[in-house]
Amino acid sequence: MKKLLLLAGIFFISGAALLAQRTEHHAPAKITKDSSAPAIPDHVPPPVVTRSSVTINGKVINYTATTGYMIMKDEEGKPKANIFFIAYTKDDIADKATRPLTFAYNGGPGSSSVWLHMGLIGPRRVELNDTGEAMAPPYRYVNNEYSWLDKTDVIFIDPVTTGYSRQAKGEDVNQFHGYQEDITSVGDFIRQYVSKYERWGSPKFLAGESYGTTRSAGLSGYLQDKYGMYLNGIVLISSVLNFETLNFSRGNDLPYILFLPTYAASAWYHHKIAPDLQGDLQKALAEAKEFAGNEYTIALMKGDQVSPEEKTKVINEMHRLTGLSEEYISRSNLRVDIEHFCKELLRDEGKSIGRYDSRLVNTDYDDISPTPDNDPSYSAVLGAFSGAINEYLAKDLKFQNPETPYNILTSVWPWPYNSDNRYFYNSETLRKAMTDNKYLKVWIVCGDYDLATPFFAAEYVAHHMGLRPYQQSRLHFTYYQSGHMVYLNHPSLVKLKKDVDEFYDSAVSK
Repeated sequence: MKKLLLLAGIFFISGAALLAQRTEHHAPAKITKDSSAPAIPDHVPPPVVTRSSVTINGKVINYTATTGYMIMKDEEGKPKANIFFIAYTKDDIADKATRPLTFAYNGGPGSSSVWLHMGLIGPRRVELNDTGEAMAPPYRYVNNEYSWLDKTDVIFIDPVTTGYSRQAKGEDVNQFHGYQEDITSVGDFIRQYVSKYERWGSPKFLAGESYGTTRSAGLSGYLQDKYGMYLNGIVLISSVLNFETLNFSRGNDLPYILFLPTYAASAWYHHKIAPDLQGDLQKALAEAKEFAGNEYTIALMKGDQVSPEEKTKVINEMHRLTGLSEEYISRSNLRVDIEHFCKELLRDEGKSIGRYDSRLVNTDYDDISPTPDNDPSYSAVLGAFSGAINEYLAKDLKFQNPETPYNILTSVWPWPYNSDNRYFYNSETLRKAMTDNKYLKVWIVCGDYDLATPFFAAEYVAHHMGLRPYQQSRLHFTYYQSGHMVYLNHPSLVKLKKDVDEFYDSAVSK
């Protein structure tokens, strides 16, 4: 199971750093990080500029791609880091001030921006089948007719140590690793890019996935407070702003409640839910949310004071919604964590399900282990995205860097949160940004089969931000029958494009 937790680092490492003091049970597989890792050479080449086009909604969009490094310096002008970026800007724009500008990144922490870049937003996307799995190698990328470039210019950022980004020669990489350190370096990059390329007048957006949503919430405050840079919109894809909602540690019952509706969605997909719910996913989800927020919550709140009658009733309903046996639920003391659920749901078929996307399955070494060997929803896409980005950078963007590997995912631990031995929580930063900027709109994107950052947890956090009714109208949710990377299966990608267009139109309207 340690391997599964390590792989979770692509988007968000569940349980690995939710507390300032981590528990041994939730620690990821150990990787030694070399704080003196190879840096970019003293001479940093200028960005490479190429021009191309993409067809979106039947219209040809001509654009310029700028690929290279932004040299980040301290106040004395000494280089600190070289942040790699890829910027796509639409050609033939008379007034750049009217053109929206979006900064996009993934999470981890420790992940490059490749997933949003070549899965959703950029002009090319990895070719996958309709359920979101890779074809046989070698892998291909195709025109992305669902790209956002018809609505906004996009700058993909690889935080230090990810992609081609590295610390400058002689600099300690740890100064960029950590919640506040990351916010500072990425925020300073955004400010520098906007100034260098004369985009202060453009409507500005952030788009992040998983831990990238944590970063976006932090940036909403950092950019606003330090630079007076007010945003028009933030896109939170598979959101996590309160780590308490994801940490299955003893004494914290909240995740068991918030994951249960996604357990029900997973059981529905694999035909393990009660027969009366099998025909209608939305009915199943509604009943699961109602049960989780009421009877189940009350039973867990009572702890060992719950009556035998109440316990039996809860066990029966959990069995009905999740497909797990009454005996297993009872032996789990009504509390089934994500690792065990992924293994138990299809144990009788000799299979385990994915954490990022519970629709996908795998066969483990044996059927007796309590948890899966790995995550099939990660291995289903890693090779395709890694192969595609390396081919695309060299072939289409003409960016050559053979001495330096493009880090799809890298270890950035330790990653300080400075949370004073409590669960890390930063939705308050987003609330304050929305309060100070009455035009800021937030869009939260959720996948029904996402067992990494479940939709009910995102709802819980949003509904506990303390937004007033007039502020709540600027925050909305959309849901997709997909996993953590909601855009991988084709029907969700099509729906996302329509929702993207609506969001940008609403956020930049006068």
